[in-house]
This record gives sequence, structure tokens and C-alpha cells, in this order.
Amino acid sequence: MKQMNQTGVTVWFTGLSCAGKTTVSEAVAAELRSLGYTVECLDGSAVRQDIGKKLGFSKADRDENIRRIGFLAHLLTRNGIIVLVSVISPYNAAREEVRKRIGNFIEVYVNAPLELCEKRDNKGLYKLARSGEIKEFSGIDLPYEPPLNPEVECKTNLEKITESKDKVISKMEKLGYLQRFSD
Repeated sequence: MKQMNQTGVTVWFTGLSCAGKTTVSEAVAAELRSLGYTVECLDGSAVRQDIGKKLGFSKADRDENIRRIGFLAHLLTRNGIIVLVSVISPYNAAREEVRKRIGNFIEVYVNAPLELCEKRDNKGLYKLARSGEIKEFSGIDLPYEPPLNPEVECKTNLEKITESKDKVISKMEKLGYLQRFSD
């Protein structure tokens, strides 16, 4: 029987709304689970509903949401879990703070043009933001700061999901987070 020697790491997927963060992270999770790894997925929207209910979308509230998600990711990572976080996290400073706290951290920039993100938006959030019904929307009336030096960049307008998934897993292997040992 194979036994996994797993090191905890947080893989942080950042990008505009509808860029493909959750889609790519779910593909990575499925692959890793099939190999026997313990993986936890933290999706920004789902986490916000549970531990960020009273937070709005101001810069301060967004930073607080990222701090909370980062805290959860840190707890799981230090206990040997592979944590896949999918969250817009629009500000470089907040992402860098989380990186420093966690340590074992891989930043994945899920890069898609704004126009494509708007086309993919089945909830109509961009349309609501452009009409002014939603305020403080990243990429419309609030900035999104692309990562300065992400470990991985997935261009979801040019790559298939499997290509993006493979890029992330390859980087995890190169950095030593995916190691298999046998009895």
C-alpha cells in the first residue's frame, strides 16, 4: 500500500470574477485527490457567506475577507493539508501579507481579459456593476492589481482547463510539494 508524505501548501488562485479561478482549482483538486492527496478547497464566495456575512466590498472589507481566508488556509497548511484558495483578492499588499503568514504558498494568476470575464458571467454581476447597481466591483469601479511575480500564470482565454491544471501541478512538483513514497 502506498503512503503519502504530504507537505501542506496553499495554492492561491487570484484573478477577476469569472476568470476561471474555481474551475482551474477544482480540476487541480480532482487530480490531486485521485493521486491520494488530502485537499481542501476554499472558494471566496462560499467562505464569504459563512465567515464574512457582515463584510461589504470596500477595500477594508475585502482586505479583512482575505485576512480571514488566509487565516483558515494557514491553519490547514500547517497541518499538512493542500489548500486551494479561489478568491479575487484584488490587492497585491493583502496577498503578500497572506503569503508571509502562510509560508508554503504558491500564487496562481488566473488571467483572462475583462471582456471575456463579462461574457462568462452567468450571474450578470458585471452588467449590474456597469449599470451602477453593484458598487465597488473589482475590474469595473475598483482596481484589480495583477500579481507582480506569480509562480504560475494560467491564461484561460488561450489554454484548456487541463493545460492550466497541469501547469499548477507541475509547479507544485517542482517546488517539492507533491512527493509520493511507498511502504
